[in-house]
Amino acid sequence: MTGGAILTLNAGSSSLRAALFDAVSLERLATAHADRLGGGQGTLTVTTADGAVLAALDGFADHRGALDAVLAAFAQALPDRPVQAVGHRVVHGGPDLDAPALLDDALVARLESYAPFAPLHQPHNLAGIAAARAAFPDAAQVACFDTAFHRRQPFVNDCFALPRSFHAAGIRRYGFHGLSYAYVSGELRRISPTLAGGRVVIAHLGNGASMCALSDGRSVASTMGFSALDGLPMGTRCGQLDPGVVLHLMRQGWDADRLEDLLYRRSGLLGLSGISGDMRALQASGAPEAAQAIDYFVFRIRRELGGLAAALGGIDALVFTGGIGENARAIRRRVCEGMGWLGIDLDNAANECGALAISAPLSRTAVLVIPTNEEVVIAQGVRALTGAP
Repeated sequence: MTGGAILTLNAGSSSLRAALFDAVSLERLATAHADRLGGGQGTLTVTTADGAVLAALDGFADHRGALDAVLAAFAQALPDRPVQAVGHRVVHGGPDLDAPALLDDALVARLESYAPFAPLHQPHNLAGIAAARAAFPDAAQVACFDTAFHRRQPFVNDCFALPRSFHAAGIRRYGFHGLSYAYVSGELRRISPTLAGGRVVIAHLGNGASMCALSDGRSVASTMGFSALDGLPMGTRCGQLDPGVVLHLMRQGWDADRLEDLLYRRSGLLGLSGISGDMRALQASGAPEAAQAIDYFVFRIRRELGGLAAALGGIDALVFTGGIGENARAIRRRVCEGMGWLGIDLDNAANECGALAISAPLSRTAVLVIPTNEEVVIAQGVRALTGAP
């Protein structure tokens, strides 16, 4: 007799991932992945645990259409797996939420107030919550926060040099991609407890991109700050920017909505190249503007790597993850080239074949590629909080 399931929902800025897990064993039963959402060209693939394709659709305009298709495919394929609990990736949990939390109306309202700080993500997260609460009214609904992983960073990495009252009011460095960092750091501990207990920099590189410095598995510094704009350039987000640019544009008459559109949706790789915010398209392009956008992306990763290594007092391991980090071999190679001063010596053959460890045998700093799995972290959080089944 089969039992219940835990459903996880993970909405990114241009993607949607969903999964069904056995509520007892956390064995993955089915997976859904929608990509390139937001422009009418979204694709969706739903597969079983053994890789059989349940659905392959395209033409999705937005996250809601993809979510409706995912829920329908799961219900049709696994009708004997009632959803007992739903876990939601929520990008912004504010200054106090440092662990998974049961969702109720009060918490949803609180999370809605953080939407201006993560406009590419929080509205999609909240839409998924609303849809799941309507579809599964008797199931426990749990929010798992990307910001939680960073909530115990040292004060110097948590604050801005503004009057202290601003920090008390919640204007501080939150960091993001915490569910990914939690998974990768856990996998690293399984692979090599010695490395995991040392000084590690994880580079989560995708349409959204950030880097995190960990000491003994604990976040001590991150490239992202108050919002998901800071640090590395991303698909359509600017990354690090002198705030004087914003002041200058405001004096020229730009309002908040126009600025938000510029910084979140028309900048980053898209803005620099004028071609695309998708690294795959840029790598396939022969345009010099595409090459310059990639050059800038690599440059900022290398610059942040040096800064995070300084925050740690050295580095024992560099880990690549995320869609670009896991798949773009040329980006990994270019990041590591000339980094011998940090003890990094890349094994080009290992990098090209997609090995787990891509550093040379005598490299003082280990370099690894560990695929992330935020859905497992969400499912684990749901079970720990609800005791499912």
